[in-house]
Order: sequence, then C-alpha cells, then structure tokens
Amino acid sequence: MTLQLVWEEYRDANQDGYGYSRFCELYQRWRKKLDVVLRQEHKAGEKAFVDWAGATMPIYDRDTGNVWQASLFIATLGASSYTWAEVTRDQQMESWLLAHIHALEHWGGVPLLVVPDNTRTGVSKACRYDPDVNPTYQNFAAHYGFGVLPARPYKPRDKAVVENAVQVAQRWILAALRHRKFFSLGEANRSIGELLHRLNHRLFRKRDGSRASVFEALDKPAMQPLPQERFEISEWARARVNIDYHVTFDGNFYSVPYNLVQQVVEIRATVTTVEILHQSVRVASHVRSRGREKVITNREHRPKSHQAHLEWPPSRMVQWAETIGPHTAQLFERILADKPHPEMGYRGCLGIIRLAKKYSNARMEAAAARALLTGACRYRSIASILKNSLDRQPLPATPDKPSTTPPRHDNIRGAEYFE
Repeated sequence: MTLQLVWEEYRDANQDGYGYSRFCELYQRWRKKLDVVLRQEHKAGEKAFVDWAGATMPIYDRDTGNVWQASLFIATLGASSYTWAEVTRDQQMESWLLAHIHALEHWGGVPLLVVPDNTRTGVSKACRYDPDVNPTYQNFAAHYGFGVLPARPYKPRDKAVVENAVQVAQRWILAALRHRKFFSLGEANRSIGELLHRLNHRLFRKRDGSRASVFEALDKPAMQPLPQERFEISEWARARVNIDYHVTFDGNFYSVPYNLVQQVVEIRATVTTVEILHQSVRVASHVRSRGREKVITNREHRPKSHQAHLEWPPSRMVQWAETIGPHTAQLFERILADKPHPEMGYRGCLGIIRLAKKYSNARMEAAAARALLTGACRYRSIASILKNSLDRQPLPATPDKPSTTPPRHDNIRGAEYFE
C-alpha cells in the first residue's frame, strides 16, 4: 500500500474530500498517536536485566605493547536500577557466567527472573514465542533459583532498564576512564568499581534517594538468598556415540556403555570432569584430559568379549600353550617375540590352539617341534604340517655345526703376517 493509492481510493468515494497534501498531513498526525509506550512497573526483587555494552575498553600488554578490547558487562535491577558493571576478556560462556556470579554476590541475593538479550551465551535459538535457553545458562539459573526470560528479538524496550544502564555506564565509567591505560582486567575492574560506587550513590534528579538507597529499601529485602556454594562452570555439547563406544569432546575420546552406540548423548564438562548423559541420566563420568587425541576408557563400558580379549597378556598365551606341551609353549614365545608388538601374534596363537583341539595335543607338540627345528613358526606353517601329516614323520637330523677353525692353505695368511 502507498499513501497515493489510499488517497485515490478515498477521493473516489469522497469527491469533495481533502487534497493529497492535506490527506498526508492528517495521516502522519494520526500515525504518531499509534506509537505509545507501556510504562513498565517493576516489583521489588523480581527482575534483573543483563547485557553486553556496545563500547569496549582497551587493555594493553605490558610486555609486547599489543592492545585487545575488553567487553563491558552490565547488570541492573528493575525496581532500583542498582547496577553492576565489569569488563571481561571476551563474551564467551565462562566470562558470561562469571560476570553473573559477581553481580549476584555484589547484590547479596538472587532475583526471581533474569532478562538477557538474545546473545549466544544466553539463548541458543532466538524466538519471539518460545526461545531456547542455552543449556549451560539454564543449568546455571537452576543452581541459583531464578528463571530466564529472554527479551523479544529486536525489541529493546523489553529491557529498557538495562539499555539505560548501558548508556549511563558508557558515559560515567568508560568515558571517565578514556584517558587512562590499563594493563590487566583486575586493574581496570578496580577503577570501574570506584566509579560504580559513585554512580550507584548519586542522587536521582526526578525522584528521591539514589540507586543504592532504593536497592537497600526495596530490592535487597525481596531477593532470594544466594546458594551456599558457587556454581561450577561447565560446558555442554551434544555428540553421537561412535561404533567404538566413545564420544569426541575437546579433541579427546571418552567411553560410554557400548549399548549406546549410535545414540545421541549430552556432554557436560567442568574444569576437572567430563560427564556424559543420555536422556537426562548420567551414564559415564571421566577425569577431563587436557591433552589431544587421548583415549579415556572405562573397562566396564566394554562388551564382555572385548574385556576378555584385552585380558590376554603374552604370559597368559604362553601358559595356555604349556597345557599342550613344552614345544608348543616355546613356539608361542617365538611367535610373540618375532612381532613388533606381542598383540600382533595373538591371532596366530589362538589359531594354533584351535588346531590342537582339532588334531590332539600330541600331534600339536610334534608339529611345534618340527616348526621350531625348521624355523617355520607361523600359523599357516603349523596348519600345513598337520594337514599333510608331516608331524608323524621323523624329524630330520640336525646338521653338525661347522668348525670355526679355517683349513690350512698356502693362500691363507695367519696372524703372523700382520705383525
């Protein structure tokens, strides 16, 4: 629709109606009356609003002189506008949650609701009607006992309190510190804390008291108490269990029960622990590895057949062969010793054990003796000996060892020649 089209339709119905310019003037006057604003009334201790400020603070590296930009986190209470501000290294999950923890501990209590913007650290998928809260942030909220109510996308008036607090913090904190150089987050936050105290105790211009006095009178008594322990910051991820009953997280491999192969599981990782959950039930827990390409496996997660296979050390193989006879045991030792790794000879040894069951222990002993004498110490050689009944033939005579003394000859020079 255009105003020109609407006016033409209006004139068709009203021949003596307004001209186009007057019609547009009256339309704009009517339109301005539509943009009315609902004044929000905030109950004491009910809501806190959180957001990242658009402006950043430069932090200088004392050694290299490089500069990186620290993000400014703002949290403010609805009823009193009592504000918390700090700079963080980045806007990732750990910084987001630590800033929340500092704000709650500064207030000494917990509001009923926290209203974040649709930042990735707070909301996994933004939606006007049914947003998905980030699982880590949801877990954090459950620990402290508050609900998460994300603001509607592109509706800054839903969190007008914190938008105003961001503007105030940028004017009265960042602008006031613009001529100072900071070489660490701690140094910057100490200076921010001094200005923040002054900001919260400044008297309102259009109402009685200050942010601090209204906070003490309204918000603080109505807030919930802090939990006894701090929240342990964790990361969440989703993964599909591989056919080797391990999942990949942070470049390492962690085992889960083998019956969950091809299932999708959730991974919760703290600084020290990796927990794996399936349908909200914990199925595995491991000490977190800080290396790369490490495989962390719980023996109980393996099938029984895999457990039995891994419990076959070389000594067990040899002991098993001794029940057949000494030549077979010696043959096993030779097979395992000839491989770069003993496990590479396990299959051949198991095959020989099966041959003993098929042909008898006596024939296996004879075949092992022939294999040791001829150097044919392989499964295929043993199978061939037994198949062709070579084990029943007498062993070839062992050739005499050659003399180490050379024969006498005119062309052979002795040691005397070199004296």
